[in-house]
Amino acid sequence: MGSVINIDGIDIEVIRKNIKNMHLYVLAPDGRVRITAPFRMKDSTIRSFAASKLNWIKKHRGKYQNQGIRPDKRFETGEIHYYQGRDYLLNVLNTGRRQRVEICNEKNRIDLFVREGSTLEQRKKVLTEWYRIRLKEQIPGIIEKYEKKMGVKVNGFGVKQMKTRWGTCNHSTGRIWINLELAKRDKKFLEYIVVHEMTHLIEKNHNKRFYSYMDMFMPEWKEIRKELKDSPVIL
Repeated sequence: MGSVINIDGIDIEVIRKNIKNMHLYVLAPDGRVRITAPFRMKDSTIRSFAASKLNWIKKHRGKYQNQGIRPDKRFETGEIHYYQGRDYLLNVLNTGRRQRVEICNEKNRIDLFVREGSTLEQRKKVLTEWYRIRLKEQIPGIIEKYEKKMGVKVNGFGVKQMKTRWGTCNHSTGRIWINLELAKRDKKFLEYIVVHEMTHLIEKNHNKRFYSYMDMFMPEWKEIRKELKDSPVIL
């Protein structure tokens, strides 16, 4: 169930869900604004909430708009792609063997080996799966490190593309999900998100208890969160 409200000339999409609290998002790549709200919350309450966050909304929309709308990736030689916070020059090579990705840190280059005549979607799939594999290699070490500190057990994890969240946690099953886009970001952001979702295994909600645990397990989490929020969109 969706609707649109306008605050100071800014259209804000309102989506009602079976949740307890409102959440505000400024979405990549163009700075669209969305609020998710409980089903029974009054329209006036949502409007007041949006108005109170107007400066924040304008600040974050401005970041996206100042970057301009960048063209969609073609996954062709010469494009810039990102891995662990660094930018790399993509080099597309034909191969009759296994399609794969090789990274050359010395030359700041990602070599993408694909079949001759491959389509954009096929090239994208090979690189995307490489990102997925790299994250799946990194996450277990972070989980193991913090399981000992936190006294919790993660029953499983997955990696998937998410539009509005960096991670999610299923408190009842003990499983966490991590956004595939974190492969492109600095490793500290991945560690922060994993710890955040693991903390939800102790405290389901974002409340004082939750944040006190975050302070205990990762004292620098506030600085990392701010840096992640302020970082540019990566396409």
